[in-house]
Amino acid sequence: MKKVISIGEALIDFIPQEKGVALKDVSNFLRVAGGAPLNVAAAVAKLGGESQMLTKLGMDGFGDYILEEVTPLGVDVSKVLRTNEANTALAFVSLKAGGERDFSFYRNPSADMLLNETEIEEDIFIEGGILHFCSVSLIDAPIKKAHKKAIEFAKKNNCLISFDPNVRLPLWKTAEDCKKAILEFLPLANIVKVSDEELEFITGISDEEKALKSLLQGDVEVIIYTKGSNGAEFLTKKGKVFSESFKVNPQDTTGAGDSFIGSFLYQVAEGNHTLESLIDLSEETIKEFLTFSNATAALTVCRKGAIGALPNKEEVLGLVKGR
Repeated sequence: MKKVISIGEALIDFIPQEKGVALKDVSNFLRVAGGAPLNVAAAVAKLGGESQMLTKLGMDGFGDYILEEVTPLGVDVSKVLRTNEANTALAFVSLKAGGERDFSFYRNPSADMLLNETEIEEDIFIEGGILHFCSVSLIDAPIKKAHKKAIEFAKKNNCLISFDPNVRLPLWKTAEDCKKAILEFLPLANIVKVSDEELEFITGISDEEKALKSLLQGDVEVIIYTKGSNGAEFLTKKGKVFSESFKVNPQDTTGAGDSFIGSFLYQVAEGNHTLESLIDLSEETIKEFLTFSNATAALTVCRKGAIGALPNKEEVLGLVKGR
C-alpha cells in the first residue's frame, strides 16, 4: 500500500457546544485536534492506511495534545517538528443550524507557518506514495517554500500529488491573494479536489461544466468535485462519474471534505494506483470509490469535530452495504 503524506497546518479547533449562535455569543467550546492536512492523514490512518504528517507545532500543551490524538490512530509523526518561536495555531468555530461553519483563526504567526524548505527531507518520498496539501499554508511564509520543496521531491520520486484548495478567506489579506496562490499551485497537482462552494471563486467561471474543465490544466488529470448533500463527481478528460450522497442529519460539517478526500486517497493507496491506472479505472470501480468516500463523509458530519468524528473502515462498509 502506498503512503499518504500530508503537509501543512495542524491546529486546535474550538467547536461550539451550541448551534445557531454567533461566535461572539458562544460560551462553551469543545477542544479538538484539526487542520485540513492533519484531518486527511488521520482519515487515512483510521481507515487502516499508512499516513504521515509534515508540520511544525509549538512547544505548548496544544501541540502535545495534537500528537497525543493522532499518534494512536497510526499517523506517522516522526517528522513533525516543534518550535519555541510561535505557538500552535488555534481556530474558533461557530456552527449554524445546519452544521455549516464560520471561523476565527489565531495564527499570526503560528508554529506551522515556520516550517521551512530546509526541513523537508527527500528520504520521506523515496518509496513513492501520495503527497497531499491544501491552500491554507500557501501564504507568504516559510511553509509555502516548504510546500514547493515537498512537491519537488514528490515529483522526482514519482509520487501522486493531491491538492484540496480548501478555501479559508479569513486567513488571507485579500481574496485575490488566496486565488492567486491556489492558481499558482493547482497545475502542479495530479488530483484536485474542489467543492461546489469553491469552484466559481477559483476559476472565475459561472458555468459549472466549463469551470470544471478549466481545472484540467498542467499536471492535473483527475478532478474530485464534491457537492455536499448533492453527491460527488470524478472527472477526467475522458468523462465523469457521479455518486449520490448518503442522507444524514449533519451535526457538524467540520472535516467533511477532508474525510472525503482522505477516504478517496486511502482507496488509491490501497490499490497502489499510479496516475495512469487511476485514469483508466472502470466506471464501476470509480463509483465504488466515490460511494465509499461519500459514506465516510456522511458518518463524519454526524459527530462533532473532525478527527474524533472520523469513522473506521468497518463503519463505512456498514453504511455502504446498508444503502
